[in-house]
Amino acid sequence: MSITLDQARIIIAATRASGAELKLKPLSVVVLDAGGHVTAFEREDGSSNKRFEIAHGKAHGAVALGMGSRAMMNRAETQPYFIAAAGAVAGPLVPVPGGVLVKNSAGVTIGAVGVSGDTSDNDELAAVAGVAAAGLEAVTG
Repeated sequence: MSITLDQARIIIAATRASGAELKLKPLSVVVLDAGGHVTAFEREDGSSNKRFEIAHGKAHGAVALGMGSRAMMNRAETQPYFIAAAGAVAGPLVPVPGGVLVKNSAGVTIGAVGVSGDTSDNDELAAVAGVAAAGLEAVTG
């Protein structure tokens, strides 16, 4: 099972709403399915250049390694060679908060969300809120 387009749209809308409520800088939000394919993406007006690539790297790394990008950051601090090698093998990954795995009620990973635009911690807060609004579980670590 993978994340649906309807779920992705709910996640994006709720992530953006959370960003507005928290008064964050303009966000870019990408939702990937369990295979790492883009299901949906939105870039808010005023979002800076290359935010898609950063958000995508956060989400793609989460799906590829089976851990949120915060956990990737922690791993990069203790095992930098592993993260460098993983990026070379698995494709783009951005090891800072803002990329979360998405699990369904059975605990199965069905995709990932990547957010970029504000601080990494704030990007992650907005992503978690978006996933929760869709009735799904966000995994950051």
